[in-house]
Amino acid sequence: MHAPFVVAHLSPDMQRFATLDQRLLAAVRPIRILPTVAWPASVEERLIAEFGAGRLSLPDIRYNPPDLTAARHELEAIEAEASGEHPIADYLRRTAESWRIAADLLDAVGTDGVTASSIALYGRPGDAIPGSNRSNLDAARYFVDLADELGADLETEDATGNIQAEDLRRDMAAALDAFFSPGIISVEVDPELTAKAAAGATRIRLRGGARFTEYDRHQLLAHEAFVHSLTALNGREQPVLASLARTSPRVTATQEGLAVFAELMSGAIDISRLKRISLRILAIDMALNGADFVDVFRFFRDCGQSVPDSFHSAQRVFRGVPLTGGAAFAKDNVYLTGLLAVHTFFRWALRQRRLDLLRYLFAGKLALHDVMSLEPHFLNGDIAGPRYLPPWMQHVHGLAGKLAFSLFVNHIHMAGVQAEEISLGL
Repeated sequence: MHAPFVVAHLSPDMQRFATLDQRLLAAVRPIRILPTVAWPASVEERLIAEFGAGRLSLPDIRYNPPDLTAARHELEAIEAEASGEHPIADYLRRTAESWRIAADLLDAVGTDGVTASSIALYGRPGDAIPGSNRSNLDAARYFVDLADELGADLETEDATGNIQAEDLRRDMAAALDAFFSPGIISVEVDPELTAKAAAGATRIRLRGGARFTEYDRHQLLAHEAFVHSLTALNGREQPVLASLARTSPRVTATQEGLAVFAELMSGAIDISRLKRISLRILAIDMALNGADFVDVFRFFRDCGQSVPDSFHSAQRVFRGVPLTGGAAFAKDNVYLTGLLAVHTFFRWALRQRRLDLLRYLFAGKLALHDVMSLEPHFLNGDIAGPRYLPPWMQHVHGLAGKLAFSLFVNHIHMAGVQAEEISLGL
């Protein structure tokens, strides 16, 4: 029997959903996707040194997947109990299903069985972009080609990082204390972290030993702090759905897309960043089509990344899967497809004069679908509006100006425009 979770002021329906939500949070506690598939930083350091010396061979990576049998059974029960057409029941059902797929992924860790589950959660490079006949792969190629035309030199940029992790930690901590209030979010240096940074509700970690650029500083604030941490903190304010404080697999694309969109709106993104994101999508496609770890590492090197950055990028593609080709961990697919979907949603909301929907997006860890389906529950208070909004969302007229301009110029078909026409018109 499950102990009842009671909040006195909730209606019977909302009480039932709150209880299911608490059961969901308890069930998914052992499901930790990225920590389970991550490679230890100490192993990476040794391998990077070998690759830098030209000793290219397939690494031997071992994983320790957890036993998720009990979690899967509870998630199946929650899916069955969250029946009916109610929007919150649908939210719970979809969320439980995505965590169940994540459990399947972790059960298969170290095998090519991870591929199908990761594609179910994060999509594949060839998927169509919503509202377009182009694919995520097409978009990735476009941004890579444009970056190359503009002379984006990734290896030179990697070498320009002169901000040490501890210095960035102090700088970010001061900025976050000023924005959220002192002590709300801590910033730590983690020598075992594989990514450059990772964010939770009350803690942001930076990779120890890494050197950061000024662009990194702005990107990490816009992306990690003012989206990932901010939406987690807002999720903790929820009266019914406490799970909105945790990123479920099904909302990853929206959350990462929103975070990259925040970089765009904050002026914290450059063409090199778009190139890096896009190269990872091309690399996932390569791995799915048979390229092994060494092939993908060489691809990143040929595209201008440094040895350590190329290794980290290749590692992201092969987390949790065999390194021999034909398999991939597809999470990096979501950064570009999520950005494009979020950008489209923001422009749609502006056209419909629905900027209120955009604010709802920051109330917790939501997918775009949730913002629409749960709107009545924002209006009646079952779901609390966001306590915090990122700086660029607090200036609605500036946001509207940027979106209105892009909305209009999208109607200009560049294929038929000649430079002479533009110059004569001015």
